Amino acid sequence: MNGVILAGGKGNRLKPLTEITNKHLLPIGREPMIWHSVRQLCQSNIKNILVITSTEHMGDIVNSLGSGKRFECKFTYRVQEETKGIAAALALAEDFSSKDKIIVLLGDNIFEYSISEHVEAFSQQSIGARVLLKEVRDPERFGVAALDEKQILSIEEKPTKPRSNYAVVGCYMYDHQVFEVIKGLKPSMRGELEITSVNNTYLNKGHLEYGFIQGNWMDAGTFESLQEANNILLRNNNNIL
Repeated sequence: MNGVILAGGKGNRLKPLTEITNKHLLPIGREPMIWHSVRQLCQSNIKNILVITSTEHMGDIVNSLGSGKRFECKFTYRVQEETKGIAAALALAEDFSSKDKIIVLLGDNIFEYSISEHVEAFSQQSIGARVLLKEVRDPERFGVAALDEKQILSIEEKPTKPRSNYAVVGCYMYDHQVFEVIKGLKPSMRGELEITSVNNTYLNKGHLEYGFIQGNWMDAGTFESLQEANNILLRNNNNIL
């Protein structure tokens, strides 16, 4: 399996900090934020990693991560020239994936515990996708999964009236069919290709599995969540449990 870290976007909710650097290079605990995603993938024995980021800060990202020697992995880099949604950014990974399974991390998502058990579960899937869920206080900020006792019934993107408190976190696992799925998407009302639409396509085919993450999780896209993510990793000395 290969890994993909999505580290583009404008970081508008974190201005003025993001006027001078990429959001994913802001410090979390004792390290740049994006290092956490790298460590998650490496701890799951995923050592071939594509980093996708914007033109403005590509040089800074490369300066921070380098070739991968520090992490005992190998990095490839791609430039996201336009911000058209997570799925549009992921489409840039098609050649890199080499028709293998991919583990996709949003570079601003912080997980207290390792994702390795979920990666292992996905490796046992013959086809399809896997998403990870976490119960949250503010589900309207995220893609939200409605569940019954055995399966996901639907996923809604940032619903005004969430059907559950289970957010789909920023870790997605896909087989090689994901790129054909993305090619068939239409832009949402926001003008973006939504990752929720990708997940719902797999769901409608009956090919979407899920798991629940342990411990704390944070989407560090606001000042408040950035502070909470900082506290999580400072408390653990940036170690993943």
